[in-house]
Amino acid sequence: MRFLFSKSTKENEVPSSTHNSQTKEAHATIVMDKRKIEDEIVVALKTIFDPEIPVDIYELGLIYEVKVNDEGNAFIQMTLTSPSCPVAESLPLEVEQKAAKVEGVSSAKVDITFDPPWTQDMMSEEAKLELGFL
Repeated sequence: MRFLFSKSTKENEVPSSTHNSQTKEAHATIVMDKRKIEDEIVVALKTIFDPEIPVDIYELGLIYEVKVNDEGNAFIQMTLTSPSCPVAESLPLEVEQKAAKVEGVSSAKVDITFDPPWTQDMMSEEAKLELGFL
């Protein structure tokens, strides 16, 4: 394809309006890819169960946020059912390992927070049903 340019534009340059359109399309693709990776991380996290409660940690409401940056680094913010949770050391490590195995993830880091503290209200309807709270 050949474009008509003014004298000041080189033959191989792309017009700025086309460049902006391509940049927007590339950005949209990256955002969609990141969302897909984030969704896949959630799928992976749903395979991790709290040892004391027969519900996965995502439905239990322990995962507050899953984000992936442009380089494929995953950041997961999560909590525990209590600060004295018996799996306080092993569970975050398992979350990092599962997230890191997702295609498109180059690294995974977990940030533990107790703000806000976990409550039963954070459980999904599915988890509440499974545990007989509904």
